[in-house]
Amino acid sequence: MKLPPRDARSFFEKPDLTRTGVLIYGPDPMRTALKRQQLISALIGPTGEDEMRLTRIAASEMRKEPALLSDAIKAVGFFPGQRVAFLEEANDVLAASVTAAIDDWQQGDAFVVITAGQLKPTSKLRKLFEAHPNAYAAAVYADPPGRDEIEKDLRDAGLGQVAPDAMSDLMDLGRILEPGDFKQTVEKLSLYKLGDETPVSPEDIALCAPATAEAALDDALDIVAEGRVQEIGTILSKLEAQGVAAVRLCIGASQHFRKLYLAASDPKGPEAGLARARPPVNFKRKDRMARQAKTWGARKLEAALRVLTDTDLQLRSSQPVPQMALMERALIRLAMMARR
Repeated sequence: MKLPPRDARSFFEKPDLTRTGVLIYGPDPMRTALKRQQLISALIGPTGEDEMRLTRIAASEMRKEPALLSDAIKAVGFFPGQRVAFLEEANDVLAASVTAAIDDWQQGDAFVVITAGQLKPTSKLRKLFEAHPNAYAAAVYADPPGRDEIEKDLRDAGLGQVAPDAMSDLMDLGRILEPGDFKQTVEKLSLYKLGDETPVSPEDIALCAPATAEAALDDALDIVAEGRVQEIGTILSKLEAQGVAAVRLCIGASQHFRKLYLAASDPKGPEAGLARARPPVNFKRKDRMARQAKTWGARKLEAALRVLTDTDLQLRSSQPVPQMALMERALIRLAMMARR
């Protein structure tokens, strides 16, 4: 049976032990691994692996010995408690062996957990679990964590009180960071707040959050919007070293200047315009962007957007161009406009 994402969250937290097992698959190995860890932890608890109630099977081993999963499902443990048979990085080559194993499953046998990469709808392994009356197929998509997931991570880390602005920052981080990096950030935040009963603040998050390419991109856009021409070469070298392409930089600049234009042209003032921006502007950047919008004014921002549109078309043209050099020239031109 298919396990929808909404139902998957509750199932991974509190799995139904009457089920045969679950196939967890998706394009992002880290996201799949985190879901698998959550599920296995819920099944056997913190001591399960030490008590040998978890049997790990690599796909390469099972290709040599097709009966490994069947044996793990039927094995009787020395310690009492739920057992798990975990097959890692499975694929369609193992479909026949997996089919034989789960067809022989009976109540009281080990719970089956299988992870795989991206599987097409025609995949034998995926079809097996989607059609099985007592097993689940759970797709793990590369979506950012929702508010409920972040709140659960915070509770698990012992962080019960979070200021509203800090929660907004965490939502932003969830969209930017890889799942493993976000989890490490929450763990670091938990250690930082150990013994501190005050609510988590934006300042706490800023101290614990890792430096990202997005942060460097924001710095670059501020440098341009504030007319600091002499700093453009240095920040672009930093972005290029982090793997930020010229097209990505152009898209980011266009989004930034559109928000500034929205702010500058709002009759209620820049703050009201930024409040309407989508995606929302991080509250820590609102004051700075409001000042930038006032400095530029709507007319100059229109001209800036035309420069960025022309640059974007050149970057995407079929003719070979030195892309970062072209982008640097556009940004210098914009920074010079800011100083007029």
